[in-house]
Amino acid sequence: MGVRNNAESLSKAIESVLLQTYAHWELIICDDASTDGSYQIAIDYQRKYPDKIIVLRNETNEYLAASLNRCLKEATGNWIARMDADDENMPDRLEKELRFLTAHPEFDCVGSSRIVFDENGDFGIRIAKEYPTQKDLLHNSPFSHPTILMKKSVYETLNGYTVSKNTVRCEDLDLWFRFFHHGFKGYNLQEPLYRYHQPLKHLKRNSWKAAIGTCKVFLSGYRLSRFPIRYYIFAFKPIASMFVPKRLLYRIHKRKIGRLEDS
Repeated sequence: MGVRNNAESLSKAIESVLLQTYAHWELIICDDASTDGSYQIAIDYQRKYPDKIIVLRNETNEYLAASLNRCLKEATGNWIARMDADDENMPDRLEKELRFLTAHPEFDCVGSSRIVFDENGDFGIRIAKEYPTQKDLLHNSPFSHPTILMKKSVYETLNGYTVSKNTVRCEDLDLWFRFFHHGFKGYNLQEPLYRYHQPLKHLKRNSWKAAIGTCKVFLSGYRLSRFPIRYYIFAFKPIASMFVPKRLLYRIHKRKIGRLEDS
């Protein structure tokens, strides 16, 4: 878990790990030079659960990819689960994801669908594509990054996350291009095992710098995947979205999410 000024949500995120039905886990938290008390919250939990929780700290803001790489170096298990500091796991998330991967060794990674919520509560479910392929990268990420459980050996083959100014907001996208390029396979459980926080302020954090960086990651990924040049226009979607008012973009995103009562 990477943490950057998540004091309001961090306790709930950590508690959702403590409540897992699968007990053989270690939680590695890397605080990315937070200024709001997040680090102290993490340290307090480490003191309560010294055998389960490890807390690292970046002296300066190094962004998520670097923080996750620090966590990977500390990890002792054969499986790596991701989550964000403003989200929550369902109690049986780890149990069900690990059960799937151990029963289906042909897959290297598993993700899940997720319940989406904002300051007003749960408002929908994002259903993940069950069998994502390399072609799904033409338009978007084929997995919801914070829902995944992956073999540690895969991270080792990929040398972890790419630390670059271009991957500041899309370190997962870069990871998936390399994941499929190496011939790895993934699966998405259709059951929502994760609660994903998506408030309007998340879209407001988007910047031209991040949009241009994401565009560059798409273009380099297309080349790596040997996609036909005619598809390269899709790589400019992040830049095009910057011209759409954030509130309108937020409404569009919410309309694309399945309603809870339909699930």
